Amino acid sequence: MDQGQALASFGALSQETRLQIVRMLVVAGPAGMAAGAIAEKLEISPSNVSFHLKELDRAGLISQQREARSIIYSANYDALGELVRFLMEDCCAGHPEICAPAAAVAACCAPSAKG
Repeated sequence: MDQGQALASFGALSQETRLQIVRMLVVAGPAGMAAGAIAEKLEISPSNVSFHLKELDRAGLISQQREARSIIYSANYDALGELVRFLMEDCCAGHPEICAPAAAVAACCAPSAKG
């Protein structure tokens, strides 16, 4: 991930509703959630959630797929992982043991392939 992409990702995540959406989609797993369900859970209007989903999609943090009449949104785990790796790229000035706890947490929280 280059610095420009990292800035776009952090910019998208720097808004409260968008951060809540990404966290919700991470919990939902690969199955994702429909936009209407996201709006309902966050208690915001469908047009508001649509605006935020578009920004997250533009930053590459989520993906979408059509299922019948719904669009299902899911977290882009690869992009989120790249963002974490970008932050830890020059981990602790050559002392990786300092970053080991953060790396262990990231590894244990990876989504399972079971979906």
